[in-house]
Amino acid sequence: MTVAAERRVVITGMGVICPLGLTLEDLWSGLIEGRSGVGPLESFPCGGLPLHHAAEARAFSGDIDDFGPLEGERKKAIRKGLKVMCRESQMAVAAAQRALHDSRLLGMPGLVPERFGCVFGSDYMLTLPEDFTASVAKCRGADGRFEFDRWASEGMPQLTPLWLLKYLPNMPASHIAIYNDLRGPSNSLTLREASGHLALGEAVVTIQRGAADIMVAGATGTRVHPMKTVHALQSEQVALSGGAPSTWSRPFDAARTGMVLGEGAAVLILEEREHAVARSATIHGEILGHAARRAGTVGGVGLKRQSLALAMRRALEMAGVAPADLSHVHAHGAGTVVGDREEAAALYDVLGASAETIPTVAAKSHFGNLGGGSGLVECVASLLATRRGELFPLLNYEVPDPECRIRAARRGDPAGRVFMSSAVTPQGQAGSVVIRGPAA
Repeated sequence: MTVAAERRVVITGMGVICPLGLTLEDLWSGLIEGRSGVGPLESFPCGGLPLHHAAEARAFSGDIDDFGPLEGERKKAIRKGLKVMCRESQMAVAAAQRALHDSRLLGMPGLVPERFGCVFGSDYMLTLPEDFTASVAKCRGADGRFEFDRWASEGMPQLTPLWLLKYLPNMPASHIAIYNDLRGPSNSLTLREASGHLALGEAVVTIQRGAADIMVAGATGTRVHPMKTVHALQSEQVALSGGAPSTWSRPFDAARTGMVLGEGAAVLILEEREHAVARSATIHGEILGHAARRAGTVGGVGLKRQSLALAMRRALEMAGVAPADLSHVHAHGAGTVVGDREEAAALYDVLGASAETIPTVAAKSHFGNLGGGSGLVECVASLLATRRGELFPLLNYEVPDPECRIRAARRGDPAGRVFMSSAVTPQGQAGSVVIRGPAA
C-alpha cells in the first residue's frame, strides 16, 4: 500500500473574507437568505469607466480587528506588517488567521512547526497607480512630458523602499508562515481563478507524501482594482447594466450578460486524518480527489470545455466517486454567455444525464468573480451547506438557457455529503476537487 493511500486528508479549519462578510456565519446567512454582495464601487474613482458597481469585501477595512481573535505578540506582529501588504495579502492573512482559530491549532502543546506548511494561490498582483505618483512627477520635464532617462536616477528613489514586497505573489504564504511559525513545506501558485483548487491539491499531495501533517491551503484575489478592472473590461465579458446591480450576476440564466467583478480570500486547514483524530479536532470534511488540467490552442486561447472535463473526470476517478453519487456540483459559473455554455457542456460530457438531475450551485451568483479567491470561498460555501443539510439557491436564475443543461439548485434542496467544485481560467487552466462534507 502506498503512503498516499494510507494518509487521508481532512479539513479541520475554515476562514473567509468575502463580499458577504468576514465570518462563516456571514457567508452562510448571505447565501441561504439570497443576499447579493454587489453594490456601488467605492474603493477607487470609477467616473471614467463604464463600470460603477462591483462586489467589494466592504466589511474588510484592513484594520487589525478584521483578522479575527489574536493574542498579543501575533497581533502586534501582524499590525506592524500591514504596511508591507497589499489588500490581497491582507485578506489572505486575515482568512488564514480566522481558519487557524477555527482549527484550534494555535498554541496546541506538542505542535511540530517543521510538520506544518502553507500553500497559497493568488492572481497576478498589480501595484496601485498612486504608488508611482511621486516618482512620475519627479521625471516630468518643463513641458509636462515624462522623461524616461530620468527614471533610474530621480524616479526610482521616490518609491517606498519596501514597495515591491507589497505585490509579490509569494508574500501571502510568507506572511502566514512567519506570523504562525510554520516551518514546513511552503509554495505559492499564481493561476488566476484556478489558484485555490490547485493550491488545495498541492497541499493534499504534500500531506499524502509524508512531508507534512498539517497544511494551510488558501487563495486570495481581486478584480476590484484600477488596473485589473480595466483589464477585465478590455478582455472579458463583464456585466455593466440591466436591472438592479444585485441581479447582474446570473450564472447559466438565459439573460446573463457577463461576470460581476469582486474580491475575497479563503483558507482551509488540511490535516492528516489520524493526526486530527488524535487531538479530537472538529472535522469539516475530507478531500477525496483533485486534479489540474489545461487545454488550449497553440495561440494561447483556452479550451474551457476540454480542460474542465479533463479535470473533473480525473478528480472523480481519484475519489472513486461515480457521477450519480455526487450530491451537488459547485460550478465555476462566471456568468459569461460563452463560458457558462462551455462549462455546462463539460459537465454533461463528464456526468452524462446526471448533469440534469444533480443540483448545481454557483456562489458567484451572490458575489461575482473574486479572481484567485473564488474557488476556495465556493468550497467553504458547499462545506457549510453539507453541514446544514440544505443547499442555497442559484441566485438570479430565472430563465433556463437551453444550451446549459443543468439542474439549478433551489433553496431547501438536500446538500448531501459529496460534492465536486471546479474552476477554470480564460487561458484554459482548470482545477477540480471532490470533497466529502460532514453529516448534517
